[in-house]
Amino acid sequence: MWKIGNIEIESRVVLAPMAGITSLAYRRFMKPFGVGLTVTEMVSDCGLIYDNKKTLDYIKTFDGERPIAIQLFGSNSKNICKAIDIVLKNNPNVDIIDINLGCPVPKVTSTGAGSALLKDPIKLEKYMREIVEHSPIPVTAKIRLGWNENSINFLDNIKALENAGVKAIGIHARTTAQMYAGKARYELIENLREKMSVPLIVSGDIYSLDDAIRALDISKADAVMVARGGTGNPTLVKQIDTYFKSGERLPNATLEQNIKYLLEFTDLLIEEKGEYRAMSILRGIAPKFFDGYPGMKQIKNQIAQTITTKESLIKILNNINQ
Repeated sequence: MWKIGNIEIESRVVLAPMAGITSLAYRRFMKPFGVGLTVTEMVSDCGLIYDNKKTLDYIKTFDGERPIAIQLFGSNSKNICKAIDIVLKNNPNVDIIDINLGCPVPKVTSTGAGSALLKDPIKLEKYMREIVEHSPIPVTAKIRLGWNENSINFLDNIKALENAGVKAIGIHARTTAQMYAGKARYELIENLREKMSVPLIVSGDIYSLDDAIRALDISKADAVMVARGGTGNPTLVKQIDTYFKSGERLPNATLEQNIKYLLEFTDLLIEEKGEYRAMSILRGIAPKFFDGYPGMKQIKNQIAQTITTKESLIKILNNINQ
């Protein structure tokens, strides 16, 4: 068990915020596998301020989800503070406010938000201090190594965040310029937790239990964030959670198990989004449930290109020879 402020977290697995993926249904699906802390997909401060219906949907949570963090992004600290008030008015069950300082997407960074805020640690400290002082619940932040090769300044940014009063820091072991390409560079954050006064969560290239063990071993972090590696492979969360609680190594899911998990997720997504929208989202996610199983290329292509109803998905799944 570890803590963010006074919030106790029982698993060393944090479910990463992923735009377009970590909706309510995805978090409901993943939580029982052993997720200690769920984080919403990133939520625009202005979207909340202007009462955008879709943005308000992002901050909904479910019974049994706690602890839960709402991830906000925006370039103006005053707007973030207004957004925090709206979040807590609409959902008093929120435990943590997480500020996105790691998004590398130009659409976000061009506005001065996301990882653009990492360019100047002095400004970052002032920005975060205003947010921390305003928020009645713990504030955390997710960062990257730096903007590019010439500005790997994560130690300065961590110090700025600690000075501002954040209660935990997540770091994605890539620069903004790397986006999601190349390798996550854990060698740069060796023993990082020992240099920090708040909990550390690490992320980047966690695709297997051994990846998680290595990331935590190198960084000495309190927890690991599972993102793309867990999409279509929920057993990964269970493997990491189980290993760090008991030392037991669980096997990978069988194809039969993963088909069952896909159908469970499908039902939750339909419940949340309606069948038409759910199938549109599933065309991107469902093929990942077949990664690593031989002879699945045609099935993956069919799912990605043709499903429009749950029935059409089941028809494809029934053609799999298990």
